[in-house]
Parts: sequence; structure tokens; C-alpha cells
Amino acid sequence: MYEWIKAGHVIAVIAWMAGMLYLPRLFVYHAVTERGSPQSETFKIMERRLLKGIINPAMIATFVFGLWMIALGGVDWSQGWPWLKAAFVIGLTACHGMLVGHTRAFAADTNSKPQRYFRILNEVPTVLMIGIVIAVIVRPF
Repeated sequence: MYEWIKAGHVIAVIAWMAGMLYLPRLFVYHAVTERGSPQSETFKIMERRLLKGIINPAMIATFVFGLWMIALGGVDWSQGWPWLKAAFVIGLTACHGMLVGHTRAFAADTNSKPQRYFRILNEVPTVLMIGIVIAVIVRPF
């Protein structure tokens, strides 16, 4: 059963990361469109659907499967790597929250951030994902 739970966790993480990598890219293009334009309205729909249809459910599934594995005793907390992974996951969750806020700002036509900000923000989930993968696979601590 544990291997099935782990597979569910990995699948959910892949879906979550796909959305987390794509949503800021949509913001990059949305930031330079005219408010109220047909293109801006299309971006709003795309952002909302990506967040509510993929990113949020995938994050929830990631946490459910991950906590399930922990509950089954699949993690040795005396080692350092689970704590490192947990720190990166907290960072990724905070980034998720930021993306929710930006989605709401674009939906309300109140975004004040420039395109460059979103280009930089687009790299944050990647860096956090790299940290998570290294913590789990390499287990440096």
C-alpha cells in the first residue's frame, strides 16, 4: 500500500509543479496587456482555471499523500533531510499563496507588479523544487 501512496504523492507533486511553473509565466504576459482588453480577460480565465482546476487540487493531494506516508512511518525524522525537505515545502506553499494573491489582483485589475517581477518570481518554484529533489534523493544530511 505504501508504494501506491508514494506514487500518488509523486503524481500530485508533478501536477502541482506544472501549474506552479506555468502560472507565473501567464502573469509575465498578463502584466503587459491592457486592463479590460479581450486578451486580459482571457488571461484571467486561464489563470483562474489553472489555479482552481490544477494547482489547488494538486497541492491538496500532495499534502494528503505526503502526510499519509508520514503517518505510516515512512520518514525517519532523526535524519536531517526530512527537515530540509519540509523547509522547502513550506517555501513552496508560501509561493503558492503568493500566486493566489497575484491571481486575485489580476482578476480585480489591481496588479501593480511589472513584468520583470513575474519573470523573477517564475524561477522561485524551480529553485524550491530543486532543493526538494536534492533533499529526498541525495539526502545530504
